[in-house]
Amino acid sequence: MQAADGCSAKPGPKTNTPGPGCALGNGKKKKSRSRRGRRGKRRRGKKTNEPPPFLPPEAEEGNIEYKLKLVNPTQYRFEHLATQLKWRLQEGRGEAVYQIGVEDNGLLVGLTQEDMTASLNTLRRMAEKVGADITLLREREVDYESDSSRRKIAEVLVRKVPDDQQFLDLRVAVLGNVDSGKSTLLGVLTQGELDNGRGRARLNLFRHLHEIQTGRTSSISFEILGFNSKGEVVNYSESRTAEEICESSSKMITFIDLAGHYKYLKTTIFGLTSYCPDFAMLVVGANTGIAGTTREHLGLAMALKVPIFIVVSKVDLCGSVTVEKTVRQLEKVLKQPGCNKVPMLVANADDAVTAAQRFAQSASITPIFTLSSVSGENLDLLKVFFNILPPLSNSKEQEELMQQLTEFQVDEIYSVPDVGTVVGGTLYSGVCREGDRLVVGPTDEGQFLRLKVCSMQRNRSACRVLRAGQAATLALGAFDRSLLRKGMVMVSPKMNPTICWRFEAAIVLLFHAKTFRRGFQVTVHVGNVRQTAAVDGLLGKEELRTGERAVVCFRFLKHPEYLRVGAKLLFREGVTKGIGHVTHLLPSSQNDQNQNHKAHPNHN
Repeated sequence: MQAADGCSAKPGPKTNTPGPGCALGNGKKKKSRSRRGRRGKRRRGKKTNEPPPFLPPEAEEGNIEYKLKLVNPTQYRFEHLATQLKWRLQEGRGEAVYQIGVEDNGLLVGLTQEDMTASLNTLRRMAEKVGADITLLREREVDYESDSSRRKIAEVLVRKVPDDQQFLDLRVAVLGNVDSGKSTLLGVLTQGELDNGRGRARLNLFRHLHEIQTGRTSSISFEILGFNSKGEVVNYSESRTAEEICESSSKMITFIDLAGHYKYLKTTIFGLTSYCPDFAMLVVGANTGIAGTTREHLGLAMALKVPIFIVVSKVDLCGSVTVEKTVRQLEKVLKQPGCNKVPMLVANADDAVTAAQRFAQSASITPIFTLSSVSGENLDLLKVFFNILPPLSNSKEQEELMQQLTEFQVDEIYSVPDVGTVVGGTLYSGVCREGDRLVVGPTDEGQFLRLKVCSMQRNRSACRVLRAGQAATLALGAFDRSLLRKGMVMVSPKMNPTICWRFEAAIVLLFHAKTFRRGFQVTVHVGNVRQTAAVDGLLGKEELRTGERAVVCFRFLKHPEYLRVGAKLLFREGVTKGIGHVTHLLPSSQNDQNQNHKAHPNHN
């Protein structure tokens, strides 16, 4: 409520912004001085990440709930509050955040210490009733002009205890230049032991002998970090197996460790397009700054619209001046017109909580962490960030995907002794159960073959039901491995899947040395599909130059694929790069197939 002159008429929280008519005076000098003061105050406010005097109004949907106080509720009121908590947990897929001492309109009122203690005890009882635990994230004081007593607001994370293996799973792709410390950081996070400065922590992550010898990742590996319902880290330091980590975790972070060397760029692109990461973590060495493939990886994540945050590693190797220089360099790149990001340096635990919440709410916020895998400096801040980081999709979107027919993307194929053929990948839609009968394809001839799912594993522990958005490995028994390849899909027979030789896509040519025209061949990445395709034509244009847009008709050269309209597309050939999305699947004729068989007579 405001008085007629614009100054605050009602005592409220102290803020840095004066009313439009306050303290301005008549003189020009005073005016400019107050402007300078306000600008300075705004800058200072930004620097310390001070909380605003109010929050956005409470949303009906989502997992955030505002409560002014929860002091001695009646039994009827308590039951209602517990039902409300259950709804918020469902919306957050097992996680909810309660702001205590806040009105529904977002005003930070605050509570006395006595009321706050009583409210937290009530919330703890509510959580126990629905099978959840609470963790106090932070308490902040609200400064009122008219009130001499100290009032606080509290931010509390409520997390459901895992039942029936329904832990919350977030996938984080790890990007960055070669030798920036990606695998070492993951080794430290997942093994629970600091590095010795010579790469000991990363040895458990490597899959091939040449990776151990060179210290360079060339393949895609997966590592897991768990958090229990109380927000405590669960990793290999206390648990011997991945099964134990899954059993005692309410939330799981699956790290997809990608290759940093330019030679393995196609593997990195496949990891980003195929494994559908929720977030990307760009690791930058404090001693080298933005070097090698760092810009390339940042561009790839942005092109595929994967939210990205940055970790500046190896701060123990250089002084504070060098670290600051690297952070400034990153901030400069992030603020450029092509990126339009808002960098947020995380300096303490309070910043980490704020960063996790803002990062999930806004695509433009980019948190920056500075840490060391050797000394362990600021490593806890990254763990706090991962613990609070909410999922991007809500329960409603998840439910809608689960109602659709089953579609599983095949990303990896293995032969396991005594088990048979095993495929790894992500369930795009529907629900998959042990014993389900699906069809897999398309084969080189464009057919779909019948198979049966014998057993399933998530994060190396057995599971019976797989839901949309979850990654898993499926055992197919005696099914012939030679009939499978990466890029295939396993779908419900009811879907009646179609095959595609030719398709149209709306693209933007990011870079090309000459002109892009009919007959040009590129490697196309669409989800888990990776294949060479020829440009059959450009609609309404003869050729395309860097920065131009067009609808292009592509034709696969080797075998047909299963595509979805609207799927993101990325193509490359040498220095040529472009992005876009599939707009139309063209019916395949016998001529297309004959043409491709002539071009590749030995493709079988």
